[in-house]
Amino acid sequence: MTQSPAPPLPPPTERRRLREAGSLTQAQVAARVGVARETVRAWETGRTTPRGRKREAYASLLAELATGAADLPVRTAAPVPVPPPPSEPRPEAPAAPLTPAQAFDALYAFCAPALVRQAYLLTGRRELARESVERAFQLAWQRWPEVARDRDPAGWVRATAYEYALSPWHRFRPRFRHPEPPPADAADRALMAALLRLPPPRRRTLLLYDGVGLDLPETAAETEASTPVTANRLLHARAAIAARLPALSDPSELHRRLAELASTERLRAAKPPTVRTGGERRARFWTRAAIAFTVALIGTTALTVRTAPTQYEPPVPPGETVQGVPPRVAPGPLSEAEVALRAKLRGAAVRGPERLVPLVR
Repeated sequence: MTQSPAPPLPPPTERRRLREAGSLTQAQVAARVGVARETVRAWETGRTTPRGRKREAYASLLAELATGAADLPVRTAAPVPVPPPPSEPRPEAPAAPLTPAQAFDALYAFCAPALVRQAYLLTGRRELARESVERAFQLAWQRWPEVARDRDPAGWVRATAYEYALSPWHRFRPRFRHPEPPPADAADRALMAALLRLPPPRRRTLLLYDGVGLDLPETAAETEASTPVTANRLLHARAAIAARLPALSDPSELHRRLAELASTERLRAAKPPTVRTGGERRARFWTRAAIAFTVALIGTTALTVRTAPTQYEPPVPPGETVQGVPPRVAPGPLSEAEVALRAKLRGAAVRGPERLVPLVR
């Protein structure tokens, strides 16, 4: 069985030119091909290349756009009078670069609304989805020099938000112990229940590939797994969804239903200045807490050094009872015989050396 060759595609710059010539947006092209807008953007920048049925659909759409651009009448522009050259050339002022806050706000406005909906599909919790996105962007603001130089800042923030949303420690938080109300529609409830039954790695892989529209190598890189492992997770996740919902066995239909489920919930992210100020307050709090802990540790160490003994003093052993020695008895009153004997001894005592000579009787 021979495999048909993949249809050729024009260069990335030509793809964008054809789309703009056809007056189509990236979202409209994504809807016609059946992928996400970020995927079309990656195709036009040359970062990724479509494969399989998506490549065929994208190639046919570009062919239609190329045919339509060729059929357009060529308009010749009227001659424009050339003004006389000025006496002194005026150099064009370069565009002012964006400040870090402006660049952060632009990235937040572009990624945050979609990330909140994706985090909701991962967790099934609206409040946790908003919190995950805010924490991810707060961490991005703290490491903004690193994130701004990253090849894919949106992917950096998405991976951070996914990691926070899927953290197992949320189950011990009091407000996340009970499930949130499910979606109102029965079909949406069934799809959300099927998603939440998947293991977190498979759920994340399914959302990245069939929801966001990343290809297999990008999904493997973002989930920090090998390509075969990622493909295995994707196949098992699709099989589990198809077993519970047979109507979603087609990947394109699954992609459409995931987009509909995410868009039905009214999930709004906070404003960019609020996220930036919140991250700065959190950073100041933890910095002060670390300083206070360090000062307390230094004080405790100094007090221990000040009060510790400078030499070794052996402990006093406990007392022991000695056997065989009669107890000491205090003297009591003398009897009459003892009094008489004492008087006789005192009266018969001889003073001087003579007292040592025995008396002859």
